[in-house]
Amino acid sequence: MFTNYLKTAWRNLFKSKVSSIINISGLAVGMAVAILIALWVYDEVSYDTYHKNYDRIVQVMQHQLFNGKYETQMSNPYVMAEEIRRTYGNGFKYVIQSSWNYDHGLVYGDKIILQAGSFMEPEMVDMLSLKILAGSKDGLREMNSIILSQSVATAIFGKEDPIGKMVRVDNKSNVKVTAVYEDLPDNTSFRQLTFVLPWQLYLSQNQWIKQMETPWGSNFTQTYAQVADNVDIETLSKRIRDVKLNKTAAEDKQYKPIVFLHPMRKWHLYEQWKEGINTGGRIETVWLFGIIGIFVLLLACINFMNLSTARSEKRAKEVGVRKTIGSNRKQLVVQFFSESVLTAVIAFVFSILLVSLIMPFFNSVADKKMAIPWLNPLFWLIGICLSILTGLLAGVYPALFLSSFQPVKVLKGTYRVGRFASLPRKVLVVAQFTISIVLIIGTIIVYKQINLGMQRPIGYVRDGLISHDISEVKHKHFEALRSELKNSGAVVEMAESGSPTTGVWNTNGGFDWEGKDPNFAVDFPNNANTWEYGKTIGWKIKQGRDFSREFASDSTAFILNESAVAFMGLKDPIGKIIHWNKKPYHIIGVVEDMLVQSPYKPVRAALWHISTDPENLFIMKMNPTWSVNRALAKIESIFKKYDPASPFKAQFADEQFAEKFDNEKRIGQLSTFFAILAVFISCLGLFGLTSFMAEQRVKEIGIRNVLGASMMSIWQLLSKDFILLVCLSCLIAIPIASYYMHTWLQKYDFRTDISWWVFALSAGGALVITLITVSFQAIKAALANPVKSLRTE
Repeated sequence: MFTNYLKTAWRNLFKSKVSSIINISGLAVGMAVAILIALWVYDEVSYDTYHKNYDRIVQVMQHQLFNGKYETQMSNPYVMAEEIRRTYGNGFKYVIQSSWNYDHGLVYGDKIILQAGSFMEPEMVDMLSLKILAGSKDGLREMNSIILSQSVATAIFGKEDPIGKMVRVDNKSNVKVTAVYEDLPDNTSFRQLTFVLPWQLYLSQNQWIKQMETPWGSNFTQTYAQVADNVDIETLSKRIRDVKLNKTAAEDKQYKPIVFLHPMRKWHLYEQWKEGINTGGRIETVWLFGIIGIFVLLLACINFMNLSTARSEKRAKEVGVRKTIGSNRKQLVVQFFSESVLTAVIAFVFSILLVSLIMPFFNSVADKKMAIPWLNPLFWLIGICLSILTGLLAGVYPALFLSSFQPVKVLKGTYRVGRFASLPRKVLVVAQFTISIVLIIGTIIVYKQINLGMQRPIGYVRDGLISHDISEVKHKHFEALRSELKNSGAVVEMAESGSPTTGVWNTNGGFDWEGKDPNFAVDFPNNANTWEYGKTIGWKIKQGRDFSREFASDSTAFILNESAVAFMGLKDPIGKIIHWNKKPYHIIGVVEDMLVQSPYKPVRAALWHISTDPENLFIMKMNPTWSVNRALAKIESIFKKYDPASPFKAQFADEQFAEKFDNEKRIGQLSTFFAILAVFISCLGLFGLTSFMAEQRVKEIGIRNVLGASMMSIWQLLSKDFILLVCLSCLIAIPIASYYMHTWLQKYDFRTDISWWVFALSAGGALVITLITVSFQAIKAALANPVKSLRTE
């Protein structure tokens, strides 16, 4: 019996080729979208699960009261880890200190490479469950040691055995390779951890750490931990909340630090904080695209339902004959379900091919390294189940509808589908285009938001601005480097800086000024730089003057941005005194606000001062008359002259600034991609329905042609219903899209408006697409030869 159902279903597919092609195409595209989104969602929700102790690993973080609001930060005092171990050790299996992950130069023989790594305590190997491929997992217990990822070991040593080999790091320390571990996957928070150095080596290289007068007052390390088995993370988090408050100096208690544990399972999806409260994060995008995937697949199912019920009169006699010779309704339902499931299975095969073709593009847009899990039985089981479920969903209404025909009426020719038979199809068409228009509106608003951020004035000249990490050797030769680079013509100006122009790497408290409430805790970005910093980046002086080597007093001077002047309530700020840790600094200038952090948030109050200590970065302005490649080659050759053991890597300010829009761009590009596919699926359905209507009314159109009807009148006959349905879809979609996009925009301090033209453009675009889709069949029907149309069988 089952074989007979399949044979009949196969014959019916070939019998209605156009309808079958439309159904299979629509379902294939819908299922491809569903598969892509399912793989993306799985990659997101499985983030960090590579680590065996994933559900017990936490990061120690803190909320602190700055400028009247609680701010959340990952950095901690270096003494916090030891204090937690000493006081709350029974609640933890491991408590580990770590530096920030950043680029280091690794030298072996004549090979020099730049890779990202961290200084960490040796227990991290067990905590992160690194898979040691060679050497000892206890290798980090030796102070002058290093463990490498497999890819870095291969890049440095090739086919040589790396264990026991010596590598020089940052031209400072010679360390021995004691282990090689498996490369970490792309969907882990430690994916850029390509090597690890011992924490004790970090302390030995930075003697200032142990010499700090107030070690609880400086936050510059990260603290990770693994909670002991059978210990509740939330309960333990509440126990340690005052670990810093109890130890901090009296003058720092105004910051009211609250220490807490942030579980690894929330690092990726719940990474956003506002005034000490976790406000979500990427989980919103996961839900968004998960829902989009369901809706796009639903669009394809709607096509199937529409075309199947539209052809009900053609199948009516078949149902009548089957019932007359003894088929019951249950058998007919199974028959129609067999057809829809077979269609869905064929569509699934094509969807896998589509996914294979689209995956490289999808990965580049989504910033992923996903692949179809060809050898995973679970994937195929889920795929088959998805096909069956899609087939059942697409076929449920046609099966119940077609199997309900009464054989007597059908075979007598008295069966009529009824005046309301087309109502369900119209409802489904409206639903299709409502979803499509909502996606179109959402996509436009996302790009409007991106454009708003990109159009904000940045307050400095970004073009040709590059940065490069500082080494101790280069810092010692800063003046010679600057002079030679400028004389070469490759560089217009150069300075040292504690932070890039596109980020804040250092903030400070301890500021006091006339009129400040002594109990009000403040924290400002406070960038240390050399005298030429302003000339290098081209900031805009609004009041006063820039730093100058001609004024020795500039060593105790501040330049403020406009936000700082407003925040401090300073009138005529030039010459006013700001005390920093009780030391007086005078204000010499005010610069226009520079867009350093998020382009969707207000500019923070910030200060700049002169420093002669080694900073983090060289900032250089390349000569605009030179080509980029020529300038970089010249700059690299001069740097190599002074420090040949350090690799050269230039960071472009415009590229770093563009990264600030990555998340919104990703949402916009994926939304565009899904919106195009949704419209394509909807148009496939319209094309099929228009084809059927033209075929169903072929004699009517022929008579109208004979009686002199114009092509325009016949076009209107076939098009007006669909145009009305799309207009109705617009009326439904606009308030839905407006509500959800307004909610999405609320997370931004600077947000675009939802203009009327967005809705007009989306509605107009939907109507144009509908007219193009419908007009092909309508015009074809109008131009058909009426003699052929009116010929009797």
